[in-house]
Amino acid sequence: MTNQKKRLFTHETLEKNVGLLIIFSIIVVAFAGLVQIVPLFFQHYTTKAAPGVEPLQALQIIGRDVYIKEGCVGCHSQQIRTLQSEVSRYGPYSVAGEFVYDHPFLWGSKRTGPDLARVGGRYSDEWHRIHLRNPRDVVKESNMPGYRWLQNKDVSNENIQARMNALRTLGVPYTDKQIADAPAALKGKTEEDAIIAYLQSLGVGYLSALRQQDAAASN
Repeated sequence: MTNQKKRLFTHETLEKNVGLLIIFSIIVVAFAGLVQIVPLFFQHYTTKAAPGVEPLQALQIIGRDVYIKEGCVGCHSQQIRTLQSEVSRYGPYSVAGEFVYDHPFLWGSKRTGPDLARVGGRYSDEWHRIHLRNPRDVVKESNMPGYRWLQNKDVSNENIQARMNALRTLGVPYTDKQIADAPAALKGKTEEDAIIAYLQSLGVGYLSALRQQDAAASN
């Protein structure tokens, strides 16, 4: 029998050595991830705001922070996938340009409640107010807890200017005037007012732009 020269590295060696298998698996996954992710930083549709998308206003910023603080992101997603069932229920699927001003993203990974990416303008402010205080008053089968205390928490003294300055360093184009005027927009407002303002902003600008594009195309 001819003695075959043993190679230094074979697939069998990799399979039998757990440490090497882990190292090479990490290398392969990291390389594949870079190949997929890095190009996205240089593509226009992922780095520029989608039509109609504007930075959040002062009260909406506070509302978004309340949304995060109260754990809403744990039960509600803000990303509509390209599945027909989702588009039929929630509206046009989400695109990357809708989230360029979001820090951090609130896409979510669980839907105990419905997706909220297009909830803006779907209900009145009063509906949201009732829903936040006792969800079962408007949705009998809801298992969402009530957030009655939000109506009693004043936001007039929140550090909104510091938050807007921080967002500006991340690329959100707030002007000096917008930042200077921000505290006035919070006077007499509660956390309930703020989160309603935030919810009413979700998807509105982008949907409006899509409707305008459809109207122009049909003329």
